[in-house]
Amino acid sequence: MSVARRIVLDASVGVKWFRNEPGSAEAVELLRSHGRGEIELVVPSLFVYEVVAVAMRTMSAANASIFWERFVSWRVSVVEIGAPLVKEALLVREQLGCSFYDALAPALAVYLDARLCSADRRAHGEWPDVMLLG
Repeated sequence: MSVARRIVLDASVGVKWFRNEPGSAEAVELLRSHGRGEIELVVPSLFVYEVVAVAMRTMSAANASIFWERFVSWRVSVVEIGAPLVKEALLVREQLGCSFYDALAPALAVYLDARLCSADRRAHGEWPDVMLLG
């Protein structure tokens, strides 16, 4: 089974996996496509911290723990933040005028030659070929 394309997710997409809001159905369908091997989902390691933090604020600790176990089982590729990604994120931050945190997902997309998917129009709306949810 070969992966058709790589998609880098911003944490704003991951939050939609457990919150019922505009774009949630699209976010879940991305997971299903990933599970079928049609796409490969990739996230910067900061994604994990951001999404789990929102899960902890949104649901009980037990449910947040269940979400974490499911996330691990989905086998989304998590890329650690290192020097090349930081360097690219600093350039992206200048280009988009967003925070360093918000620059990490598009920087990873550049680094991997992948498409960016986000639900954060303010931070990523001007990114070339961004897939915006919600």
